[in-house]
This record gives sequence, C-alpha cells and structure tokens, in this order.
Amino acid sequence: MSIKIVADSSCDLTEEMRKELGIELVPLTLQLGDKVYRDDDTLDIQAYLKHMKEESHSPKTSCPSPNDFMEAYKGKESVFVVTLSSALSGTYNSAVLAKDMFIEEVGEKFIHVFNSFSACIGETLISLKIHELGKKNLNEWEIVEKVNKYIQEMKTFFLLESLEHLSKAGRLHPVIAKIANALSIKPIMGATDDGNIQMVHKVRGYKKAFQKFVDTIGEEGINLEEKILGIAHCNCLDRALEFKKEVQKKYNFKDIIIVEMAGLSSTYADDGGLVIAF
Repeated sequence: MSIKIVADSSCDLTEEMRKELGIELVPLTLQLGDKVYRDDDTLDIQAYLKHMKEESHSPKTSCPSPNDFMEAYKGKESVFVVTLSSALSGTYNSAVLAKDMFIEEVGEKFIHVFNSFSACIGETLISLKIHELGKKNLNEWEIVEKVNKYIQEMKTFFLLESLEHLSKAGRLHPVIAKIANALSIKPIMGATDDGNIQMVHKVRGYKKAFQKFVDTIGEEGINLEEKILGIAHCNCLDRALEFKKEVQKKYNFKDIIIVEMAGLSSTYADDGGLVIAF
C-alpha cells in the first residue's frame, strides 16, 4: 500500500526526517505587527525570533485554508493527515473540511485526519508512527486504529523561558503568566486528554525546573523502553542536548530524537523553550 503523510507546519522535523517520511507540510501563516510570514522553508527562524523580541504586539497565527490541504491530498496514495490539537487551532477542522470537499469534487479516496491532541514534537512522533506502520502489511483502518491508540497514550510536556506569547495568544490565562513571572516560577505545562494546556508543576528557578522536567518523565511515563522520546527546542540546541543527557542517566528509551522548532512552535515556545513528547 502506498501512503502519503500530510501535516501542518507545527510538525517539527529534521531535514533527514522530511526525506525519509516523504511528508508534505501545509504551512500556517504567522503575523507580527504588519508583517506576515509563511511558516515554510523560506522562514528565517533567527530573524523571526528577533522580530518577536522587538515587536510590541503579540504574534497572531492563521491556520491553513481547506484549499491548502486539498492541494496536499492530490495523488494516488492513501493520505494520513496529522494536525494541531483541535482545542488549540482551527487547523484540524480545516483539514477535515478539505477532505469532504476533495472527495465531493474529485471522487472517493482514502483520507484520514488525526487530531494530535498535541502540537510540535507530538505531531512529529505521530507522523513517525504512521510511517513505521505504513511499511508493514496493514490496511488503512488498521493503521488508523493503532495510531489512535498511540495518540491516546502519548504524553506532551513543555518548559518555557517565558509565558508571555502563550498568554497573549489566549493559550494560557494571563493571571498565571503574571504570577509566574513575578515569583520567578518556571511552570511545567502539559497537554490534557482533550488537547488543551494545563499546569503540571510549579517550580521556582530554571535549574530546579529543568530537573523536575526530567523527573516528570518518570512520574508520567510507563514502558519507556518501548517508546521514542522526542525533544523540540527553540534556538537552544545545547539545552536540548543537556536534557537528553540527563534523561539517558535515568531512563531507557528505545530512541531519543531532537528537532529544532519551526515558526509556529517557536511563536508560542519562544526563545529557549523545550517541548517533549513520548
């Protein structure tokens, strides 16, 4: 069976992963002040982060249109789509609408849209799972069943230097962000079962928060030897490598991958942010 994986641009990948998966990314649109960016290969992340620091207005993001997804659905392959949590973005609904429109206009074709209930590296791991299952002798609905189970069991957590953009974008209550900044608290956030964001731990000082971030894996994870740990970083590769080193001292993951965040993930994680999923 020939498959195609489609994901929105919150799915952060290395160049090697993109080639291996043959994945097609449908970009979101990012706006800082009067300037609009397309979250694709043309985006200069360093320049974008610099603009975020200098811009007084909070960044805005727009999900891809159904037409954008319809273009990605073209071809003879069975299509598996991975999107941002529907609780955080309209991208999932746009992808589903595109599926309905495509089938109505073009004809019957297998297209399945997965709500990741996550973002960033969570979408990456889901895409890798689809690719892994696609190489086995499974039909489309067997892949859907196994991937849905994987999504239900997956955990996503993040540790950020700043909660400012997350708060301004309406993804976090402003009071929580203000209290955290005032008390030098570095909250460890996580995805809820329905794909929203919740506070998991409150730790004062980054060094202690970093260690608690490592400990959270043991508190929340099971059967880690059967799982891949994904680490996404925003302009802080050294921090991601240090996190991987500390994790390897305590846990025995099947594999650990590190990716750099693209535009959408960087918009909310901001400079120095880490997001993990397993």
